Amino acid sequence: MSQHLAPVTAAGRALQQVAHLAPPRLEITNWRPYVGLVGVLLGSIMGTLGARVTSFGLADLRGALHAGFDEGAWITTSFGIGQMVVGVASPYLGAVFGARRVLLLGIILFFTTSLIGPLTDDLPAFLAMQFLSGLGSGTFIPLTIIFVVRSLPVRMVIFGLAIYAMNSELSQNVAASLEGWYADTLSWHWITWQYCVALPVMFAAIWHGVPREKVNTGLLRQLDWWGLAYAMGGFAMLYAALDQGNRLDWRGSGVVVGLATGGGILTLAFLVRELTTPRPFLNLRMLLRGNLAILMLLLAGFRFMILSTAYIIPAYLQTVQNFRELQVGQVLLWIALPQLVIALPLAMLLRRIDGRWVLGFGSALIGTACLMASQVTSQWATADFLPSQVLQALGQSFALTSLVVLLVRSIVPAEALTIGCLLQISRLFGGEVGTAFMQSFVRIREQVHANLIGLHVADGTGAVADRLAAYAARLGAHAADQALAAAQAERLLATAVTTQASVLAYADGFAVAALGAFACLGLVAVMRRGAPAPF
Repeated sequence: MSQHLAPVTAAGRALQQVAHLAPPRLEITNWRPYVGLVGVLLGSIMGTLGARVTSFGLADLRGALHAGFDEGAWITTSFGIGQMVVGVASPYLGAVFGARRVLLLGIILFFTTSLIGPLTDDLPAFLAMQFLSGLGSGTFIPLTIIFVVRSLPVRMVIFGLAIYAMNSELSQNVAASLEGWYADTLSWHWITWQYCVALPVMFAAIWHGVPREKVNTGLLRQLDWWGLAYAMGGFAMLYAALDQGNRLDWRGSGVVVGLATGGGILTLAFLVRELTTPRPFLNLRMLLRGNLAILMLLLAGFRFMILSTAYIIPAYLQTVQNFRELQVGQVLLWIALPQLVIALPLAMLLRRIDGRWVLGFGSALIGTACLMASQVTSQWATADFLPSQVLQALGQSFALTSLVVLLVRSIVPAEALTIGCLLQISRLFGGEVGTAFMQSFVRIREQVHANLIGLHVADGTGAVADRLAAYAARLGAHAADQALAAAQAERLLATAVTTQASVLAYADGFAVAALGAFACLGLVAVMRRGAPAPF
């Protein structure tokens, strides 16, 4: 298939050049690839877990660093920027130095910055540590796919991909429980120190399980430095604009407008460069092959929906029910736990059934689950979310596992590193767009509902008068001053209006996520049947 692609990426050429130097695919009797699999999957978990745990623990971090709300908001942004920057460069890093060296250096950097970060009470220093942590952990996910495809026995590749997909979503949904446990039992330092426990295990697994490869320094002379620089700068600026946009009110902020404009210009320059240069470092023309463009769009779409609902549920429980992170985690765990059971049976299913059917079924389950959750009321708590979240967990497992398998089946080995890079870009941008959109959407819908409900309250109807009288009667038993009781009753009514407006906005958010799921189902319907599966 690769002979129909022109031009081939430099990373692809490098892999073709060193193909005779790569170690042969190891047999199942050899334990090394499975040790390496443990290492790269640990990296996949920590690469995803980093941003989520930090998001849930942001209030604790701001307090420990004596940072205000605005300054502290850059803690998660700096980590994501680091992951985006190195994610773009990962194909060349892997092709030039070998995946093993890149992963080991990433582990050392991530370990060092995670250890040092909590020891400083200076926000700029902590932000620098977060950025460097993002650089270190950002190498993990793009290089996981290439290891699974090139090192596992053919008949085991699909199981490695299923575990990879499961681990990615598992780490998304255990973050709240971990952060809550650290805050209640240990200290805020463990938000980053947790990685220092797992990273030595990952280092040992990568050291013993990932094969050594020769350094291909000749590739550096062919490097499209301008294209790489445009991509790194443009994507990093766009990511920062998305992450800070809702807080800074989008077009009302010069910072967001500047980041978005600069990032857009650099990204456009990157696209023009890669489509015109004879030796691009990312062969964008490969997206025209088969279903690759649709699959990448679906990956971004599913990340959009998953992080949208992952934002709504904690926001609802914390805003309406005043839950702490540990209580929020009890709901999100029901998304994570079913994936532990379903991953391997799902891999066996995908060996026998066209992945498009599994992908479509998963999309339908996610859409149905979001419609169920859109019936939320102000009385909902943990148990009320369980039916929809268990169904969504199953849908996400079906959709994401089949999506990863279809992506890998549609590539040639020489383009595996490029696909790893595109996966990272789609994953980060899809999730960030989903979170940014849902934050803004819920905020705007909350304002709309509050205004509409307020119109009825302002009318002073009998129902409003009865509610105020009931509040005043209850408060009057504890207050000697009836005027004070009446004023407190009005505040209680205002709080009830705000709560109801929030609930209606969250319901609208679930409805929009359901529309996104059914839109993905439409994309699945137009996918063409791929070539016979190599595994």
